[in-house]
Amino acid sequence: MSEIKICIVGSKGRMGQAIAEQATEAGHQVVSKVDIGDDIAAGVATADCVIDFSFHSATESVFEAAAANGTAIVCGTTGHSQEERKRLEAIASGTPTIWAGNFSIGVNLLCYLVEKAAAALPLDYNAEIVEMHHRLKKDAPSGTALMLAESVLGSRGLSHQDLRHGREGVVGERTQREVGMHSLRGGDVVGDHTVIFSELGERLELTHKASDRTIFARGAVRAAAWLVGKKPGLYSIREALGLE
Repeated sequence: MSEIKICIVGSKGRMGQAIAEQATEAGHQVVSKVDIGDDIAAGVATADCVIDFSFHSATESVFEAAAANGTAIVCGTTGHSQEERKRLEAIASGTPTIWAGNFSIGVNLLCYLVEKAAAALPLDYNAEIVEMHHRLKKDAPSGTALMLAESVLGSRGLSHQDLRHGREGVVGERTQREVGMHSLRGGDVVGDHTVIFSELGERLELTHKASDRTIFARGAVRAAAWLVGKKPGLYSIREALGLE
């Protein structure tokens, strides 16, 4: 794997620090570290690829700076609305980009398995998604949970209107189409995700548990090395990880 120059956005965060460590370990050069309030454009200009794990309010500035310089983008920042994502993807499509809610091989394999299960099982097998993260996480549901939701919805021909974020009060019987989404927060949990398919008499649960965020940093660095040199456009994290 040839050496690439990396700009880390969100460098002071736990993910940013893990990415810097993994990039150096893989033989790449971290040429700039940028955080909210810094000159993002200047940091991006010196790099082959920007890896952004910062905050959703900074994503547009990061994407615009990268697109203007022709710098590849690997983004793991979450917390955007569907409308924001569409606008930002249009900007990012002007340069090689991978934008994903999770960069671990295990989670992306889980998404693949969930797609297969959701397609194979009838709607009688009710789908529910449960995720848990540390108490400091600011957005909910997690980006990974949304990836899993996309896997279920896409395979079953459903839409985002079929997502049910939690339940409270007298909500009536569960419909076959709805996909439940539940977010738990507490302690120092790195990331637990479970997709449950329940039918009368049986239940299938597909689960991934992360105990070290190094897995996400390693995947992001691997994705960056794969992405540099590609033509402008949006690429799948599964392509970069060799899962497609």
